[in-house]
Amino acid sequence: MNTHTHEISVCDTNCLHTDNLEELRTVFPSGETFESLSSFFKVLGDPTRIKIMWALDRKELCVCDIADLLNMTKSAVSHQLALLRHTNLVKYRKEGKSVFYTLSDEHVRQLFEAGLDHINE
Repeated sequence: MNTHTHEISVCDTNCLHTDNLEELRTVFPSGETFESLSSFFKVLGDPTRIKIMWALDRKELCVCDIADLLNMTKSAVSHQLALLRHTNLVKYRKEGKSVFYTLSDEHVRQLFEAGLDHINE
């Protein structure tokens, strides 16, 4: 149990550090960038999609494999994969009648694994 008291840390004065603010204002992303980033993290905010990503972090899998692993229907898995595809978190390839999924790239892998490392600390 955490023995530290939770304090609200607020400045006792009303001063602005204009040099910091000016520097940040020159590189401040657009509202659209923040909206996109927020949507990106919202997609990661679902336990089912996290389970899918965990599996895809380890193996390339077809929809049938994911459905069996998570005890879900192929339709339900496909819906979740569509959301992950829409935010470029996963990609797919077709092989005959099968569709295989993997994480999109090394950035996604690093982000996912960093999150997992963080919560396992």
